[in-house]
Amino acid sequence: MELIENKIFDMERALYGSSGLAINNCKFDGPADGESALKECRDIQVSGSYFNLRYPFWHDHQLNISGSEMTENCRAALWYSEDININSSKLHGIKALRECNNINMQGCSIISPEFGWSVNNITMKDCTAQGEYFMMRSANLNFNNVCLDGKYSFQYIENSVFDSCEFHTKDAFWHAKNVTIKNSIITGEYLAWYCENVTFENCKITGTQPLCYCKGLKLINCEMHGADLCFEKSETEAVITTPVISIKNPLSGNIYVPSAGEIIRDDINSKGKIITGDKNSGKCHCA
Repeated sequence: MELIENKIFDMERALYGSSGLAINNCKFDGPADGESALKECRDIQVSGSYFNLRYPFWHDHQLNISGSEMTENCRAALWYSEDININSSKLHGIKALRECNNINMQGCSIISPEFGWSVNNITMKDCTAQGEYFMMRSANLNFNNVCLDGKYSFQYIENSVFDSCEFHTKDAFWHAKNVTIKNSIITGEYLAWYCENVTFENCKITGTQPLCYCKGLKLINCEMHGADLCFEKSETEAVITTPVISIKNPLSGNIYVPSAGEIIRDDINSKGKIITGDKNSGKCHCA
């Protein structure tokens, strides 16, 4: 590979259409304020570099980025690219990842509204993230030990697995399909409305009015805190290990819970069973 080291680039399309480059300790910044520095490139390795200009990685293939920083001025950093590895890097510009395929991220810091839209096949491990509408309309996500702080996250995602994560996010997993979340903490209002075939396993869920209008919803040994008006018009099979404030009109299925402060039945179509008490001892009451 051709080594480019300790250089500063600020011109428009500075390295456009390149292939086989190793870029080390370079800066993409300066008065020319040029965009699209590495557009239409292939087989690029970037390490220890600084990106302060817009749209650096568009339509790229075989891209490796490590120990690098994309500032808040580095808008829409990675679009329409594939086969990407990003390690120990900062992605701090808006819309940092979109319409990309086959991405692996590890040890990264993400501060980026509208991050990860329409992405397919992304693995993320040991990362932190902040931003609204995180990963919207993406598919085949595999997250492990990811901490997120933001609103409207994981909406319309499909075919994904989350393990040992912590999400502080409002309106998360709306319209999600075929998703498993396990061993995780989820805090926020109105969790996973209108989702389909979503499973929460060994999770701690906190927030008002969770899990309404769902199809094929499963909860396996989950804690629920501050949960009121939950499961409204949902098809649910649930084993909950903590008391809830109130359950409203579950459509079908079985909900096992130690106790419910209030059970609301004002819909004739609400046929879901609510079984309170100790499931293991057999001392239960069905409502």
